Amino acid sequence: MKKLTLTIYCLLSSLFTFAQSADLPAFVKDSLEVYVQRALKDWQLPAVAVAIVKGDKIVLMKGYGTKEVGKNEKVDENTLFMIGSNSKAFTATALAMLEQDKKLSLDDKVTKWLPDFKLYNPLATQEIRIKDLLSHRIGFETFQGDFTYWRSNLSRKEVMQRMSKIKPMYGFRDKWGYCNAAFLTAGEVIPAVNGQTWEAFLTEKIFKPLQMNTTTALSVDFPKTTNKATPHAIIDGKIVKIDFPNIDNIAPAGSIASSVKEMSNWAIALLNEGKFEGVQIIENKAIMKTRQIHSVLGKRRHQFNKANYNLYGLGWSLQDYEGKEIVSHTGGVDGFVSSFTLIPSEKLGIVVLTNNSNNAFYEALKQEIIDAYLGLPYRNYHQLFLSYNQKDEKEKADWTKSKKDSVKLNLKSALALSSYTGDYKNEVYGKMQIVLEKGGLVMKFAHHTFLTGKLESLGANRFLCTYSDAIFGGSREFPFEVENGKVKAVIVSTDDFVEFTPYRFVKE
Repeated sequence: MKKLTLTIYCLLSSLFTFAQSADLPAFVKDSLEVYVQRALKDWQLPAVAVAIVKGDKIVLMKGYGTKEVGKNEKVDENTLFMIGSNSKAFTATALAMLEQDKKLSLDDKVTKWLPDFKLYNPLATQEIRIKDLLSHRIGFETFQGDFTYWRSNLSRKEVMQRMSKIKPMYGFRDKWGYCNAAFLTAGEVIPAVNGQTWEAFLTEKIFKPLQMNTTTALSVDFPKTTNKATPHAIIDGKIVKIDFPNIDNIAPAGSIASSVKEMSNWAIALLNEGKFEGVQIIENKAIMKTRQIHSVLGKRRHQFNKANYNLYGLGWSLQDYEGKEIVSHTGGVDGFVSSFTLIPSEKLGIVVLTNNSNNAFYEALKQEIIDAYLGLPYRNYHQLFLSYNQKDEKEKADWTKSKKDSVKLNLKSALALSSYTGDYKNEVYGKMQIVLEKGGLVMKFAHHTFLTGKLESLGANRFLCTYSDAIFGGSREFPFEVENGKVKAVIVSTDDFVEFTPYRFVKE
């Protein structure tokens, strides 16, 4: 199998010192190239970029594949990908840095800095601290509220205002629930404290000192860059180019775009007590503050090796694996998924970036590299994860086919189609409208002007919804509530990638 070390050295030796090939595990040294090339085909991945850091050196770094499907422009180590929720560690670190500068305390009440901030529960509003925002323990279910915000036309201020309308699924601090809007709120503490926007603070205090000069904080700036990967998704079984997402209304939760080269600089600093090229960029106390345990997700099991706990710090997932602490996170936005992993005791960092949001290879490759460095047997996680994914996709395809077959039967709705038209409202989301177009029902959303939902009868008061943007869901079944022959409400859901929680829209 092809060895990568010499090739990478020839390309990049003017910039970096690489480990000798003898220092690399056999999988990394001899098999990585074939492993990734196989995955590009099996997962329909346009591109993968990977980097491995050991100590204060980058020992491997390479891009595979092309920036856009069907085109020949190659990905390299400087190609930018959106990193999604791997942005959260930057937000948490920024606030920990402000704490070290004695500008704030992570124990401060949120209302100290954002007096108008409110949650549904008055007691939670009164007691919520900055660290609660950063550890996903405000009582929301994972992704609860995200459909309202995700790529919507709401501003950051409006997103935070909508949080007060969300009835939390759990009690305050009772249970971990992943909350993007909470990280937005944490990011908005920065200008209240320091007078700088979240994006300006990150650029000045983290990106520039770490030579992350092409990294962009805002998603609106990402499409303007020259060396970037294009977002893709699998729709109807085929890989297709999709639109660049704009999620700057929740930017501190996931809008950063970076390359494996520049994310490696971030890894080097975090593995070396905040130092980069001999300069103290981040105080180690700030780094360690983000790794303190705040939330318990539960026990963790691994199919092959030893693992016990699954915890969360401030912007970091904290786990154990074969007696080692793993500090990591994943990230996903429309068209991109990524992983960022540190094993502090081994001074090992792993970055994997991809530009197809329908893949689990980014996690499979990470796990393979971890096992290689820890001297564990090769497990072929790529094939294992692929088999899980194919089973899941087949189940979804079978469900969709059965529903579309039902539509072909021309099952009549319980009421005339005109009875379902009109204005609807959800307290959190706001307005939605159902109209008759070309003899069929179409949903239109006030805060997603680009999005429609085509409704086709499944009989009675059930309709199959097909969204115009597949990221929000392929086909979904929507039941209408009818009382005394009149439509009262409809239950609307989106793809789990956006939000798990359904919305009840009441007809006005």
